[in-house]
Amino acid sequence: MTPADADATADAIQRANWGGRHVKMAFVARHPECRAFVADAGGTIVGSGVTTINGPVAWIGTIWVDPAWRGRGLGTALTQATIEAGEDAGCRALVLVATDAGRPLYERFGFEVQAQYRILEAPGLAIGAAEPRVRSYRPADLPAITALDAAATGENRAHLLAAFAAPETTRCVDRADGRLGGFVLRAPWGGGATIAPDSDDALAILRARQLATGAGKRVRAGLLDSNTVGIGRLEAAGWSFAWGAPRMIRGEMPPWQPDAIWGQFDHAVG
Repeated sequence: MTPADADATADAIQRANWGGRHVKMAFVARHPECRAFVADAGGTIVGSGVTTINGPVAWIGTIWVDPAWRGRGLGTALTQATIEAGEDAGCRALVLVATDAGRPLYERFGFEVQAQYRILEAPGLAIGAAEPRVRSYRPADLPAITALDAAATGENRAHLLAAFAAPETTRCVDRADGRLGGFVLRAPWGGGATIAPDSDDALAILRARQLATGAGKRVRAGLLDSNTVGIGRLEAAGWSFAWGAPRMIRGEMPPWQPDAIWGQFDHAVG
């Protein structure tokens, strides 16, 4: 994919009812740690795939083929291209979140289910006491955010954190000892990486998001199924299950802390 392909790719994906992705495709077509691919049929974009290199881990996503072009091997070819991009970058593990339709293809490429994502949602809040420990991001927070993120994910997402972190996009929670307890960092296209090793800190961040969102809208969090404490606490606070999907892996995952993950940028960049 070239930057000139980004809008046409997003238009094609949107026509297939996969949602609006113009901002994200413009980003991945230009970002140095993303490897984006298209299937081009005589100048018409009929497929896409994205690999994002997060240090030892590569994320694979947005594997899409125009319905009129399915059954011709394009999905296989795009998946192969994204895998090779991750392997060429020296990644130890390739990770993706599978749809029901895509899972058999990924299994043929050697991916196995590592965990299940549980996406929970709750309504925004019109009124309520502000979370006193949650505050706007300051540039001096970036090293601590980067360290928390690396410990939680096993990845090096410093390139994404530096690209997206700003007072307008990022909220941090302070602990009593002065250390950073966690953060939520929103991508330009929506979605938000939410990291907090302690569930009290995570719930403070998520409640602050509910207050910032306001009534009439909904807030989502994405947890791994191993985080039974977090899932239980959110359900007790009125959050409900929205959808789920398998997280699949090929290779060896570095040490990580899945219970510290409460949300992702999205399933193509990590």
